[in-house]
Amino acid sequence: MQAMSKIEKMIAELCPNGVEFKKLNDVANIKRGVRLVKSQLAESGKYPVYQNSMTPLGYYEDKNSNANTVFAISAGAAGEIGYSKVDFWAADDCFCFICPEYLDSRFLFYALLCQQTLINSRVRRASVPRISRSVFENLLIPIPPLSIQKEIVRILDKFTELEAELKVELEAELTARKKQYEYYRSKLLTFNEMGGAKWLTLNEIGDVKMCKRVFKEQTDTVGDIPFYKIGTFGKEPDAYISKELYDEYRSKFSFPKKGDILISASGTIGRTAIYDGEPAYFQDSNIVWIDNDETQVTNKFLFHYYKIVHWQTDGGGTIQRLYNDNLKKTKIQVPSLAEQNRIVTILDKFDTLTNSISEGLPKEIELRKKQYEYYRDRLLTFPKNNLKAT
Repeated sequence: MQAMSKIEKMIAELCPNGVEFKKLNDVANIKRGVRLVKSQLAESGKYPVYQNSMTPLGYYEDKNSNANTVFAISAGAAGEIGYSKVDFWAADDCFCFICPEYLDSRFLFYALLCQQTLINSRVRRASVPRISRSVFENLLIPIPPLSIQKEIVRILDKFTELEAELKVELEAELTARKKQYEYYRSKLLTFNEMGGAKWLTLNEIGDVKMCKRVFKEQTDTVGDIPFYKIGTFGKEPDAYISKELYDEYRSKFSFPKKGDILISASGTIGRTAIYDGEPAYFQDSNIVWIDNDETQVTNKFLFHYYKIVHWQTDGGGTIQRLYNDNLKKTKIQVPSLAEQNRIVTILDKFDTLTNSISEGLPKEIELRKKQYEYYRDRLLTFPKNNLKAT
């Protein structure tokens, strides 16, 4: 708040009529990068090469952009804004913004980050996401006096540094909690022979079930019901199917009930999710579940136990598979129902602390990020002067 007060006093003193806004194309030289082929790049070197993401594509023997330059990705990770503190090579999917003396390049970097939502909305979503040069050319940029720009940069650089340090601390804490969780999970789910737990195959616990196969021509890129081909669980669906097909297949063929534990049997082997009962469809043999009697083995117990199982996979091709025969032969230790519930109660608390986006440390990391963005946006919100923005 002290920082905000200082900036407000500077604005009142240096630009009492408000701050002028100009189109980026009118204040900066927008330069497109130059293409390099992969054979020209090295795995290490003096000059990083930026092409279609914020991760260098490789390194080159020469540079075409100076240190302290703002740049944007135009294809791939289209719309992402970067700032290089070292000399670098901008490839042809980068736009570099060369600033005049009255516009601090680091200030421009923060000003563009404030417009990230707008920029993202202008990305053309196709097989390769792209954004046009004209989007950047027409962005309105505040141009306060240079002394105000530099003071804002000083504040935000310090804020960024503190936010990064805190993030490292929180992530280290999260990693420690995850290791602690994994330790106790392994300990709680390992039973000695005198503990009364029985070794059972999954085939003895229940039947392996899967949905009826859906063919490519029955899917679309948009639709009513999300369709998952592999264990992406909770992320973007691979495709969609119609509600009519969903209703027909669900009424005629096997379908998981709410609470069943879905198992990825292809690609992301062994990834699991508790089916929440919301309309969704899962590809046969790629995503399966055990239809078990919960008076003997609870789904929640299976959910935790599956995380320590060594799944026996096969695959002659590029994708490993967990075939039903191997799944049926998989053995787990099953204690009494009371012990299962006790273990689940403990592990659920650990799971919430380490993995939930709405509770625990992940939420704290997200809150700190939002706090930083809030103050950044406030610092870069200026009253406009009476002149028309150009």
